[in-house]
Amino acid sequence: MTVNYDFSGKVVLVTGAGSGIGRATALAFAQSGASVAVADISTDHGLKTVELVKAEGGEATFFHVDVGSEPSVQSMLAGVVAHYGGLDIAHNNAGIEANIVPLAELDSDNWRRVIDVNLSSVFYCLKGEIPLMLKRGGGAIVNTASASGLIGGYRLSGYTATKHGVVGLTKAAAIDYANQNIRINAVCPGPVDSPFLADMPQPMRDRLLFGTPIGRLATAEEIARSVLWLCSDDAKYVVGHSMSVDGGVAVTAVGTRMDDLF
Repeated sequence: MTVNYDFSGKVVLVTGAGSGIGRATALAFAQSGASVAVADISTDHGLKTVELVKAEGGEATFFHVDVGSEPSVQSMLAGVVAHYGGLDIAHNNAGIEANIVPLAELDSDNWRRVIDVNLSSVFYCLKGEIPLMLKRGGGAIVNTASASGLIGGYRLSGYTATKHGVVGLTKAAAIDYANQNIRINAVCPGPVDSPFLADMPQPMRDRLLFGTPIGRLATAEEIARSVLWLCSDDAKYVVGHSMSVDGGVAVTAVGTRMDDLF
């Protein structure tokens, strides 16, 4: 991935950095000169990301975190400050899938866990990150929402609710701190090439792509590039925005597509 941004001297935190979008974003920030705090619940995966960063000559350190636990988030942030001296940029990316069932069949324990990891985690991170950035005179934060934060997801009530929540929380936080030089935005990915989708049966993958006008999955690097742009000076007038990086998913009326019938 070719990176054209310069984040030299910046300290960047990426949660969920052990794989997928988080790993790609951590690598991209490191390639652009930042010191990267790699945070993940999986020590093995997080350390692998650090290894990949250092193999390219970048700087990164692993911090263990369960983002669904506020004390764990607080401990992680304290560790970042102790190691790097502060925080300039954050990508609150960690999240999990929910059970794919009709709403009335969704297990309440699964609902609570998805709320904790996908939504409450963003609140915990923002609550801890913003004061650190205020001490540095400002900063930039990008939260990972989803195309499901802009539209409804069939049999995805839990996941859809959390991602709509991330979009709303991003807007509310953004207007609270925009005049204090902290820009808060969200990225809303569509289907991304990942181990989760790789294990999906082919008929399900085909149906997923049928609703994606661009006709392919995104790469994690494509989402990462959007995150870097939102954190760069090129986007310094962008506040509270939920950027669709979804191949057209959120603007598609799938029911009007008939080309497969002829």
